[in-house]
Order: sequence, then structure tokens, then C-alpha cells
Amino acid sequence: MSQVIDLKKGRLLLAAKKGFRNWQSQFGETFGPETKLSSLSTKTISYLAQGKDKSTFYLYDLIMNLQNLGSAFEFEELDSKAKMAVIDRYLFLLDRIRFECMKRLGWLESYPGENLTLVELITEFERLAPSLHAKVPQLHKDHPDYEHFSVLNTFDQETLIRKLIPKAVKEIQESSETL
Repeated sequence: MSQVIDLKKGRLLLAAKKGFRNWQSQFGETFGPETKLSSLSTKTISYLAQGKDKSTFYLYDLIMNLQNLGSAFEFEELDSKAKMAVIDRYLFLLDRIRFECMKRLGWLESYPGENLTLVELITEFERLAPSLHAKVPQLHKDHPDYEHFSVLNTFDQETLIRKLIPKAVKEIQESSETL
């Protein structure tokens, strides 16, 4: 009996394997097409949430490999349209990573896209991003700012959440160092 091979799934599996190659050596974890932000270690999430030099490289590398644009080492060689596509996905992913930090700290009840895999967030960006950007992460009812948050309009709720990011990144980094 012959098997039917899903070529799209096969290509995605190969792209994910290539995209996560540097992640596995850097973070010492196992990653694949089904990896969600919630399945990453706190140490990895903390590292990626920094949004600086090397952490940016790992996210660019994953994005570029999944988009068949090469590795992050080749970012500067991309044309401006491709660079913008990578940066858009990077910023979108960085938001989700930082929201995951806040959720782990108990600050958020939920955030848009938390149920999706990293591969889905990147490869289906064009379809997913508009609706996920339109939704605001939900502050946990036990957070000290919850009462204030609950009476704000959507724009101001998002502003409040974004103002919490620097403190969340610092706290998650401190907690990951004690692990």
C-alpha cells in the first residue's frame, strides 16, 4: 500500500528543523513545529524577551528559515521589502513572548495567540496578525491594576499592558536566573 505524503507539511517540518537548529544549540531544549511559547523554559523566554542583539538573531533566524529567506546571518542582504516582512514578524512575535512573560508572572489571564505554535505565528502571520493585534491581553483579576484596567477603553487598556512590559521583562529575567 502506498502512502500519501503531504508535501506542504514535509517542507514545513524541514523549515522548522532548520529554523530551530541554532535554538537547540543555544537553549539546550527540543523544538519543533508544535512548539508553543508556553512550552519554552522560563530561561529561554527571558532570553528572547530581551529584544537585544543575540535574542533578535535567534528570532530572525527562525523567521527567515520559515519564510525561505535563508538564515539571520543573511538579513542585511535582503531587499527592503523582505527586511520589513521579517521585522514585522519579529515585532509581532516579540509582543507574544513578552505577553507570555507576563502570564508566567501571573499578571495576565490570557493573551491573543497564546494557543498557537511559533511556526503558525510566523507562517500564518498575514492571516493571523490583524485579528490578534486587534485584541488586548487580559490583565489578571489579582493584579493590583485590574480595577483601573477594567474601566479603561481598549486603547488605554493596551497602553497600560505595554507600560508593564519593561518591569515584566526585568522580573522574568531575575526569576530565570534563580532557576
